[in-house]
Amino acid sequence: MQSRLDKSPVATWWWTVDRWFLAAFLSLMGLGIVLSFAASPAVAQRIGLDSFHFATRQIIFTIPALGVMLAVSFLESRQIRRMALVMLCIMLVLMVAVLYIGVEVKGARRWVSLAGVSIQPSEFLKPAFVVICAWLFAEHRRQPDIPGNLFAMLLLALVISLLVAQPDFGQTMLVLGTWGVMFFMAGLPWLWIIALGAVGIGGVFAAYTVFPHVAGRIDRFMTGEGDTFQVDMGRDALINGGWFGVGPGEGTVKRVIPDSHADFVFSVAGEEFGLIMCFFIMTIFAFIVLRGLSTALKEQDDFTRYAVGGLVTVFGLQSVINMAVNLQLMPAKGMTLPFISYGGSSQIAIAISMGMVLALTRRRPEKRKQLGFAPSQRAMVAE
Repeated sequence: MQSRLDKSPVATWWWTVDRWFLAAFLSLMGLGIVLSFAASPAVAQRIGLDSFHFATRQIIFTIPALGVMLAVSFLESRQIRRMALVMLCIMLVLMVAVLYIGVEVKGARRWVSLAGVSIQPSEFLKPAFVVICAWLFAEHRRQPDIPGNLFAMLLLALVISLLVAQPDFGQTMLVLGTWGVMFFMAGLPWLWIIALGAVGIGGVFAAYTVFPHVAGRIDRFMTGEGDTFQVDMGRDALINGGWFGVGPGEGTVKRVIPDSHADFVFSVAGEEFGLIMCFFIMTIFAFIVLRGLSTALKEQDDFTRYAVGGLVTVFGLQSVINMAVNLQLMPAKGMTLPFISYGGSSQIAIAISMGMVLALTRRRPEKRKQLGFAPSQRAMVAE
């Protein structure tokens, strides 16, 4: 335990960081490791790998993810902005590169291999995009003659164009929804809200019309016809688990779910640990989002308010989409459950995002020194 008299960087961080956020993030990371042991052995055996191949790699991914999250949480607001700008530039270049040299999987190019390591640039693009848009909105609010809102719109158009080109409509809707929430926080008129809603609906209709795989997923969801094996098995796993589950390692339906360790890990949690575990997981995600939005609304600094609000929104929307697909409430979409689903790019990118949240929500002495004096001096001035 660090003493309050200790002024070292680590001690200062410990007494200023939001420990409720930290506990929630660590809980999700721990659940990710536990559920990887439950969900991945059958998948590994099916493709001829060691039973605990994916579980071991989940631990390997989690260790640097934890380190990255803690390291980012030490940064100041200005450093967060600079880091986001560098990330944004690099990921935009990689997003273009992935269209030409990316690995094609099921007709989509979303991954690029660098030095033997596969990276999904769109995962790292999201936190950088949110932070830069927050800065642009804040600058426009601070000085209306700065066209921050216009630049944020242009950046949104660029990012969406690159995502559609892959194509990745799940990430497109996630980015568009998050941007809309941030723009709403920045005080856009209701006319803009209606216009953005119309653009979103038009985009879904256009995707349904132009891209056969999008139409196929929506048709399968609406009619139940076609290849619905994985989502049906995900639902059956939840039903089989009941309220209290069949017990760790005793799940049977999970063994035939192709992506039980990734997109359908939530269903595995339901089968082996019951709906009680599912509600517990949902409660953690809800706590993070609600605490983040509550903290953002109380924040006086515009940039911090928009950035924290945007980061927890994209975190929450991603978790909602994943769980909704598992519950057959949405068409199937390859969206990971933050910190829990298997995936290196996803783990590290989410760790960066939540490290930014920890950094921006730290209690900073300079926020309380409005007059530039120590507390005792401010009292004398007030008198």
